[in-house]
Amino acid sequence: MTEDIYKKLATVLDTLPNGFPATENGVEIKLLKMIFSPEDAELFCDLRLKFETPEQIAERTGRPLEGLDDHLKSMWLKGQLFGVDFGAVRVYKMMPWVFGIFEFQLKHMTKEFVLLCKEYEKTFGPQFFNSKVPLMNVVPVEQEIAGNEMALPFEQVSSIIEKGVSFAVNECICKKENEILGEPCKKPLEVCLAIAPVPNIFDNHPMKARPITKEEAYDILRKSEEAGLVHLTSNIEKGHYYICNCCSCCCGVLRGVIELGVSGGVNSNYYAEINQEECVGCGVCADERCQVNAISVSDDVYEVIPEKCIGCGLCISTCPSNAISLIRKNQEDIVMPPVDEDDWFRRRGQMRGVDYSRYA
Repeated sequence: MTEDIYKKLATVLDTLPNGFPATENGVEIKLLKMIFSPEDAELFCDLRLKFETPEQIAERTGRPLEGLDDHLKSMWLKGQLFGVDFGAVRVYKMMPWVFGIFEFQLKHMTKEFVLLCKEYEKTFGPQFFNSKVPLMNVVPVEQEIAGNEMALPFEQVSSIIEKGVSFAVNECICKKENEILGEPCKKPLEVCLAIAPVPNIFDNHPMKARPITKEEAYDILRKSEEAGLVHLTSNIEKGHYYICNCCSCCCGVLRGVIELGVSGGVNSNYYAEINQEECVGCGVCADERCQVNAISVSDDVYEVIPEKCIGCGLCISTCPSNAISLIRKNQEDIVMPPVDEDDWFRRRGQMRGVDYSRYA
């Protein structure tokens, strides 16, 4: 019977739009057993993708209210669900595997867990990234967007930051994985920004993210750009609550772009272009800045491969001859992101052909 609840949980997670595909050797079940007790797994399956109070959950599911808030809070502390503490009331909702449960295991990671995750990537990655509804949107280095370009709010890190009231920073879980496996990344580790529209939300937060000011958030973005890290956020128009700063040696999304040869992991409305007459052939753009191998060289002539370029703008800021520009794609090639997270779930669910209405 214990095995059945983990199979039920895996089915629920795979019914969610993000997916949680089964493997032949059951590695996904092993992962769930490391994270959830049978009791936690049962409660998770009763939750929804919408925030609810313990009272609402009890009324909807028939569960006793006594002790329910304590159980939910303990699951929040273990990174099994998403919660918000407003002081007078707490609300909770289920999370998909990615972006969600996996990232929330940052403070609970072991080498065994990391090895299982790496094994599961082989099944999860192809299913997740071969998608017409990308998980993440590339946010270009803002100062590299031409002054005559009408950048949309979700294409500007400043717009995302300015909508926030509370800010926090955490270590990158992808870099942390490599560190645990003895392959530490040379780029900054504490670069994952969390953003919230509620004051003081990250004080004493279960994820133990470090609360920071808006000015510190901007400073982390600047240092990330200097280090050659790509700004990534949710592929939605509004409601962003994080900005990841990623490198292709660690980031699962950028590795998916390179190793799987797919572009379904990210959305971008820009690409870089090199002016051959101004290029001095130093190679900094290709050798040090590009995270997705989108710059080719032949006879000391460097050229951007548009279909590989993700439009991050990192190659531009270090070009000694100012030979590189960020170009907005033609209108017919631009794919507008879903309006918000609910719209993303809806589109992704339709694409996968799953009925997740029970959890919506």
